[in-house]
Amino acid sequence: MALVPPHGGKGLVCCLLEGDELKQEQKKAEGLKKIEISPRGKGDLIMMGIGGFSPLDGFMTKADWESVCSKYLLADGTFWPVPVTLDTDDEDVKTGDEIALVSEGETYATMKVTEKFEMTEENKKWECEMVYKGQGEDSQGDFMKVALEDHPGVQMVMNQGKYNLAGPVKVLSEGDYPTRYAGIYQRPSESRKIFEDRGWSDVAALQLRNPMHRSHEYLAKIAVEVCDGVFIHSLVGNLKPGDIPASVRVRCIDVLVKNYFVEDKVVQGGYPLDMRYAGPREGLLHATFRQNYGCSKMIIGRDHAGVGDFYGMFEAQTIFDEIPKPEDPGKALICEPLKIDWTFYCQKCDGMASLRTCPHGKDDRVLLSGTMLRKGLSEGTDIPDHFGRDEVLDILREYYSGLTEKVAIKTHKAAEGN
Repeated sequence: MALVPPHGGKGLVCCLLEGDELKQEQKKAEGLKKIEISPRGKGDLIMMGIGGFSPLDGFMTKADWESVCSKYLLADGTFWPVPVTLDTDDEDVKTGDEIALVSEGETYATMKVTEKFEMTEENKKWECEMVYKGQGEDSQGDFMKVALEDHPGVQMVMNQGKYNLAGPVKVLSEGDYPTRYAGIYQRPSESRKIFEDRGWSDVAALQLRNPMHRSHEYLAKIAVEVCDGVFIHSLVGNLKPGDIPASVRVRCIDVLVKNYFVEDKVVQGGYPLDMRYAGPREGLLHATFRQNYGCSKMIIGRDHAGVGDFYGMFEAQTIFDEIPKPEDPGKALICEPLKIDWTFYCQKCDGMASLRTCPHGKDDRVLLSGTMLRKGLSEGTDIPDHFGRDEVLDILREYYSGLTEKVAIKTHKAAEGN
């Protein structure tokens, strides 16, 4: 059995230059107009560079943007769940220009501008309504008013520049990810080779942006039971204030895998995106690029990629049943959701369980949430027994003891048992 093919039917579409071609383009970039890009844009560029965003080879046109927001499809009919756009306030850039895309003094790519289109406040609000609005309490009533205060993804969109630039890119750098996260950060070609060398064909991805607590461990072990192996895939790009940095999360995963997993059934990796906090839509994005990394399944649990109370607890699962399914298999999303119910430690069951397997009441359950764990550690409160492994909690307490500033952390009402 072979691994699942990359999304889009074109193999891995990699825009990263190497060798003489890279040197020539770097020299050319020195003479081009420079456009500063956001951290999100940098992550998107690198993913296009390494093939993680296959089949994308550049930033979206207006037709792509509109179709993705309203139909979950690129203009050519290929499934894609969230906009990948490049914004700017630069008035002088025009269609046909070649530009260099830079971040904090480093040139990450060159780009041929094939289209420049204005993003009015109404355009941005429409994108937010289509992509970020969910079925949770915070999405009811005046969604935009609440979201402007509490939704980092919506804030990101509304703070974008006046224009979007579209066009193909030539990626020149992966930044410091290959060195800063050596052994963790991977290109899709690298994870695919690891899976193939192990003889895996059915691989489940576990998305992580929080430290790995007992619920994550349980989800991963369920996946190991039904698949060839599990890919614990951590976000190593930017998070929102109060989230725990990737270097700390990687240490937590290392100690868990070493002590509580059959090591040859687990691969750990990292990818360079920023969180968009788009809930169900982001769950679809996670499945889409995990297919490029060689995964046939995406673990989707409670409130996947959510923030606050904007999304229903299992909305990121049901959305997989509602998306368009193009007839061309190359254009359809092939990576399937591995839907797992709310998991917790049950005192009466004396072990990890879910709503499907445990008949007991909430008073017997230790509800597990990455947000609740961060909140407890940040505020110095006691962490309930069975919430996390002692080895992991020791690492996290060490991290929090060294913080000089702490961010107030808002928990999901359902995660608090309300």
